[in-house]
Amino acid sequence: MSLAIAFVTETFPPEVNGVAMTIGRLVGGLRDRGHLISVIRPRQDKADNGGEHELALPGLPLPGYPGLRFGMPAGRRLTSQWRQNRPDLVHVVTEGPLGWSAVSVARKLGIPVTSGFHTNFDRYSVHYGMGWMRPALSAYLRTLHRRTLATMVPTAALAAEMAGEGLTGVRVVGRGVDTELYDPARRSAALRQRWGVEGEGPVCLYVGRVAAEKNLALVEKAFAAIQVWHPQAKMVWVGDGPSARQLAVDHPDHHFAGMRTGEDLAAHYASADLFLFPSLTETYGNVVAEAMASGLPVIAYRSAAAAELIVAEKNGMVASPGDERAYVDGALWMLDDPEHLAAMAKAARQTMLPRNWAGVVEVFERVAREAMAGRA
Repeated sequence: MSLAIAFVTETFPPEVNGVAMTIGRLVGGLRDRGHLISVIRPRQDKADNGGEHELALPGLPLPGYPGLRFGMPAGRRLTSQWRQNRPDLVHVVTEGPLGWSAVSVARKLGIPVTSGFHTNFDRYSVHYGMGWMRPALSAYLRTLHRRTLATMVPTAALAAEMAGEGLTGVRVVGRGVDTELYDPARRSAALRQRWGVEGEGPVCLYVGRVAAEKNLALVEKAFAAIQVWHPQAKMVWVGDGPSARQLAVDHPDHHFAGMRTGEDLAAHYASADLFLFPSLTETYGNVVAEAMASGLPVIAYRSAAAAELIVAEKNGMVASPGDERAYVDGALWMLDDPEHLAAMAKAARQTMLPRNWAGVVEVFERVAREAMAGRA
């Protein structure tokens, strides 16, 4: 039996970030399985009136995140909308004012409501001079999720962490990766030439938001150490954010590619030799999965996706969270033996081949039906 599900989210394609990409995949996959999916989100610009089965509501720019918006409280509008077209389930993706009002309205109308945990906003606050707000933000996030029937998370480690904080109904849904798009076959000699690569490189790559919460100082430190042993190494940054301009000033020898999407982004992954992922604030980190699917070995801290996907010295390398010395040593070790690096590249690709989005969509549907049955 098909379901009518209302997704409430602050971000959605064509916006470029991990949450938007994930929700776009879930919505598309559920529609392919015959479900009626509506999306309620903030307007992305003044001319945005929403697409088919989309309701675009007023929003404001998210502080520190140009290009992203958070939704305003919309209790009356949601009440009217869902009385006219009652969904079988409301799924709240993000925890802003719009998400909170969606949970409240769904509970008031007796509509089953679930949630997703995608972003550690409480941890981000430390990097924007608002560390004093972290306890309050953490309490707010947990309170919202306690008001829903199930909270869907990407990894078992995060599920255990949230359960340890007293949340019930935490379920692992996982994340997929498009292994047809992210493919080692997209490696491009012409692209490497544009980067100014001499000989075999190596090329080190970072993909993601160029911002303080991503711990980018560790990328700088690791690449500086790599250059000592590999003077021809090249550092390529893909993405944009508030730290991009200063990084470009500090490192005129690095290549800053800006925002890339689709096949262009896939070619950037496949054309590099080592992926540097330094973040400690991720709930998952889609870029780790995309890099590995592209045959690109990853050095990362043992957390989020990296903890779940990387087998040390087999398909990548991990360091204990916060151990910068081990992180840098791991990067150097990976580049020390080209044959071993090539073997890890092949193993990384093989790791990701079974992790498709179709399986994730099936799990989401199963958790949603279980939550609705429990409510009944």
